[in-house]
Amino acid sequence: RPGDNVILTSAGALSGRVRGVPFAKTAKHLALVAQREDGGGQAIALLDCGSLRVADGSSIAGDALNTVHLQQVRPIASKDAIDGLDAQALLTMGAAVRAVQMSGALEAILEIAVAYANERVAFERPIAKFQAVQHNLARLAGEVAAAMAAAGSAADAIANALGGGTAGTCAGGFDDAVLLEVAAAKIRVGEAAGEGAGIAHQVLGAIGFTREHVLHRFTQRLWAWRDDFDNESAWAVRLGALVAAGGGEGLWPLLASR
Repeated sequence: RPGDNVILTSAGALSGRVRGVPFAKTAKHLALVAQREDGGGQAIALLDCGSLRVADGSSIAGDALNTVHLQQVRPIASKDAIDGLDAQALLTMGAAVRAVQMSGALEAILEIAVAYANERVAFERPIAKFQAVQHNLARLAGEVAAAMAAAGSAADAIANALGGGTAGTCAGGFDDAVLLEVAAAKIRVGEAAGEGAGIAHQVLGAIGFTREHVLHRFTQRLWAWRDDFDNESAWAVRLGALVAAGGGEGLWPLLASR
């Protein structure tokens, strides 16, 4: 997360803070990327969670999100990171993974909403027969389709870059085309999550907010995942900087190459 930093000293100890680590309090080991104090690049370190100070925390969905504090902690092992693997590369790959997860969750809430609309009867007919509900379900389906297309394109871009050994101008060894795909996916899927979750809860009404119903298991995680690996606003800034750097003549070739 922005602002987090872990330093590996020349003596082989780690110091720093890492926020939003899922289930760190119950994990046995933690692997992280650390910056070498001498400026010698990045290192991968494996830690015993029993030796760490872990603070409580949770996401809006109730999942554990812990803050890990390190103060001269000795890792079990540490090795130099491979070329191109740094915080920005992990952020990019993490954002793409979250976008794919969110698109899957959106597809699930569409199925839940459609099934409920066909089962719930009001005024002697299923509410799916009412035009207003049909319009909402159609809007939700559109958001799902857009999210899945954007997330799938980002995943393909990263897979092709890693499979082909592509190195480019962006931090982390990914080129501008990959940044375009991932930024667009995280932005578009995040927007779809907000819109789609609202529509699904509107279709289901009060029952969708109850702990007994499955809908909230998807929608609350959608809301939480929007902020993981940076939210839409942060990725919009990166995308805007990319487009501005290329100038007016560089935008269309970048878009047309995808």
